[in-house]
Order: sequence, then structure tokens, then C-alpha cells
Amino acid sequence: MNRHTTLITGATQGLGRGIALGLAARGGTVLLHGRDSTRLDAVAAEVRATAPAAAVRTYLADLADLDQVHAMADQVRAAEPRLDALVNNAVAGGGSEPLRRELSRQGYELRFAVNHLAPHALTRDLLPLLTTSAPARVVNVASIGQDAIDFDDVMLEQDYEGLRAYCRSKLALIMASFELAAELDGTGVTVNTLHPAHLMDTDGVREYGLTPATSIDEGVRPTVRLITDPELESTTGRYFDQFTDARAHEQAYDIEARQRLMELTRSLTGSPELGS
Repeated sequence: MNRHTTLITGATQGLGRGIALGLAARGGTVLLHGRDSTRLDAVAAEVRATAPAAAVRTYLADLADLDQVHAMADQVRAAEPRLDALVNNAVAGGGSEPLRRELSRQGYELRFAVNHLAPHALTRDLLPLLTTSAPARVVNVASIGQDAIDFDDVMLEQDYEGLRAYCRSKLALIMASFELAAELDGTGVTVNTLHPAHLMDTDGVREYGLTPATSIDEGVRPTVRLITDPELESTTGRYFDQFTDARAHEQAYDIEARQRLMELTRSLTGSPELGS
């Protein structure tokens, strides 16, 4: 694992920071993403201090802006010789004002944009680097909180509520993970998704007004397992509830719904199918 290179989005706090520290302790290379340069530099310094043998590099981007997502992917491809794992961890939670509907830079509902469109676009843009580094892994951090997507109102313009938007965006991420895993079958790049832990002690949980029930470390361990466990090298297209291979929301197994989602996603992000 000494030369293992992993990009972690949302690495400046919470689960992302914990994953970065856990992987750095193994002596690999960690690429940290954040949207705040001060916090990003602080976490990078912390990782270097706690794991001197690790290599640490940083990438700055606001995932609520797809232009910045694409630009960051370009920077990673230009600077990094390999990428063994991509962890799409950055998240927009339910929000401190759950009834206030927010939009991304491109005018899309914010949770759908940050939690689904951004990881899709970033993964697509980094596929050339991931495939040349194969075996490689994509790990998408989802949630046990999942809600069916209404294709007549994907952006929740009616009856908006932040937690509902969050749950729909996380189901979209799972559905896209299953589609990409099937598309990449045979390339050596695996795609899995997981619910890391229930109500971890994060800013997002507290911001929404919920009471944390577990530590961040409870979510770090199953996530790092999906990134590094040799026994999972060929496992792909699965949803895990922590360490357990589990079943996601029923809509995730609706092929027609997944295809509708991916057609919409490609049109919103400008991301082509593999080989296009």
C-alpha cells in the first residue's frame, strides 16, 4: 500500500478528514480536496504532522460549481501520475434552514448538485487516470437515508425540504454507482457505495438539529475497508451498510429509473458515456 494514491473530496472536516488521516497512516499518498483554502491547508498540515511518511497534496474547488469540478479534474490529471482510489465524500446536508431551497452555480438544486452531479462529473473526468492506474476503486459515500426520485420534479421545486433533498440525492448517487460499475466491468476499476455510520458526530448532523449517535471513527473504518481491503479488489456495483453488503432503496434496482437518471445526469453535466 506504500504507493497507494487516493483522492478524498470533502477532506477538511468530519468523515473526509478521518479517512485522510487513516489512509496517511498507511504511508500512501493522499490528495485532499476542500472548498476553503485555510481549512484545506490546516488539514494538510495535520496529516503531514501525524503521518510524516505520507505524501500530501491539496486541490481547491467548490463542488457546487461544475466548472470548478471539471477544472479540478484537469489539475489532478495534469499533476498526478496515478490514482488508485477516488472517494466521493463531500456532502451538502439537510441544512440549518431546511425549508430554504438553495441552488448550485449552474442553477440546480444544491443537494442534487453537490451530492450527485459533482461526484458523477469528477469521476467521469478522472476515468482516464483511474483506468490507467487499474486496479483502482471508486468509493461513493452515500447514506441509509434514501428517498425515491420524482422524475416530474427532480429539482424539488415543489414542497421543498432539505433532508428530503439530501435523501433523494444520496439515492441518485447510489443509482449512478450501480450504472457506472456495470459500464466499467472488465476495466479493473470498481465502483461501490456505502452508508458509513448512523448519525456521525459531524457539523452537518448538528447543523440540521439532529443529535449525533456515533463517532466519526465508526464511519472511517468501513470506508477505508472499501478503499484498501485486498479481498474486495474485484467487488463492484454493491451498496454496503457499514461492513455489510446490503440492499439499497428499491428504486436503485429499477433499470428504467436508472437510465432516466443517467440521461438527465449526462445532459446536466456534459459527461459522455465511456468510449464516447
